[in-house]
Amino acid sequence: MKFIQKLMDERFARSASRLMKFACYFIICFFVLCTVLSLMGRQTFFLHTKTDTFEHAIYAEEDHTGHSRSMTVSMGDDIHVWTNRQDRISPAVAVGLSLMYTLHTVPMILSYCFLSRVFSNVEKGEIFTEQNSAFLLYYGLLRLLGAVLVPFAKLLICWLVTLVSDSRMSIATGQGVLNTVISGIAFIVAAYIIHYGVHLQDEVDHTL
Repeated sequence: MKFIQKLMDERFARSASRLMKFACYFIICFFVLCTVLSLMGRQTFFLHTKTDTFEHAIYAEEDHTGHSRSMTVSMGDDIHVWTNRQDRISPAVAVGLSLMYTLHTVPMILSYCFLSRVFSNVEKGEIFTEQNSAFLLYYGLLRLLGAVLVPFAKLLICWLVTLVSDSRMSIATGQGVLNTVISGIAFIVAAYIIHYGVHLQDEVDHTL
């Protein structure tokens, strides 16, 4: 019981919020770096050539037999690319890969920006505020956006790349959607709770 009380202590909450704020900043910087690497052609995928299949190929290399994969990124989706008649990867594939990765990371970057603002306010002792309610709502909506709409956007990009180029690309996406949806809904509910608490406090203040 004493341990629970310590966790609920204001000083502990402020210290934890300061730590989580910097953790959010670190995650944002990490996703920005990963997006840059993807734009540089350092995103891994399954490559099918006329003679072989490579599990961790990247667009920025000519020899796909190398085993070193430092400074590469992956979305966690199974992406398959087939070479064209000349047994090469079409430039449209590189554009499609970077666009899919950007769609994958941008909602998360924005959501962690809003979440860091919440932790920053809690660190200052500003808890039941309309600003925190709005930031939590934006976080939850962005998580839902990333879970529900982004997979369909990735499938559309693969279809367009295959349509306009002489290479073919496919993707198996949507893994972990349920967990992300539940997380997004939980933060939306938390936003409503804070919003409701703010209005209750306003009613009490006006009554007094």
